Amino acid sequence: MTATAGSVGKAEPVRTAGARQSVGSRVAEKLSGGLVRVFLLVVGLFWLVPTIGLLVSSLRAPQDMSASGWWTVFSKPSQLTVDSYQKLLENSDITHSLVNTVLITVPATVLVVVIGALAGYAFAWMEFPGRDWWFLGVVSLLVVPVQVALIPIAELFGDLGLFGTIFGVILFHTGFGLPFAVFLLRNFFAEIPRELLEAARLDGAGELRLFARVVMPLGGPAIASLGIFQFLWVWNDMLVALVFTKSGTQPITVALQTQVRQFGNNIDVLAPGAFISMVIPLAVFFAFQRQFVSGVMAGAVK
Repeated sequence: MTATAGSVGKAEPVRTAGARQSVGSRVAEKLSGGLVRVFLLVVGLFWLVPTIGLLVSSLRAPQDMSASGWWTVFSKPSQLTVDSYQKLLENSDITHSLVNTVLITVPATVLVVVIGALAGYAFAWMEFPGRDWWFLGVVSLLVVPVQVALIPIAELFGDLGLFGTIFGVILFHTGFGLPFAVFLLRNFFAEIPRELLEAARLDGAGELRLFARVVMPLGGPAIASLGIFQFLWVWNDMLVALVFTKSGTQPITVALQTQVRQFGNNIDVLAPGAFISMVIPLAVFFAFQRQFVSGVMAGAVK
């Protein structure tokens, strides 16, 4: 009887802990249940409202946009038309600026990825004098704001004949994108197992072959993340483009701003132009979404 009473007395704390644990588990289940998912879905839909509104506005006539809000199209779908996109294609300033944006963004992204990957591999696995000090110098450039360098580099480009050219804008974006690229890829490449690289060297692989055949495939997620960041930054840039471009080399962001300044009621060109300018980087992001998530989560879990 005494043993039984003792066992019963010891079982009570277990039941209390179990009760507490069950309450916590129930709360966790509620937080991770359908209610939270519905809330996140609603937040995502609210985040997409401006994009949906811009798309609908680009498919409406100017008189309809001035008369009512874009949401009235759901009750009057006959308002939808593609005339604004036809006018956009007839606007040489917008179409030429869109081509300029591609000519600026693609080389600036490719150069940053290629040079950043080579430098990141060198800082991670190659031995040379002052390697750590050179890396600290590159990382310290991350704190230099773009605004500080606008006037000095504009004067330098003016002396070199690069001011107002697409090549000058590419150089600027490449130079300011490289510190982050080297920092990101060096830290990612440093996590590659040393045994894997040593095995490749024993098989006779040189540094370039080792970089191309081993490091680059393993660094795909980080490289994809870097490419997305650089692409979005250059594509959406307006400050650098305003300073370093002229009328014939302006990207889409500056061209749209010029349309607003010169033609205040030119909404039939602004709406489709702004939507195209926004939907292209969104398409790039969603196309590489899986690699982007892998690159962001790389190294979080061993």
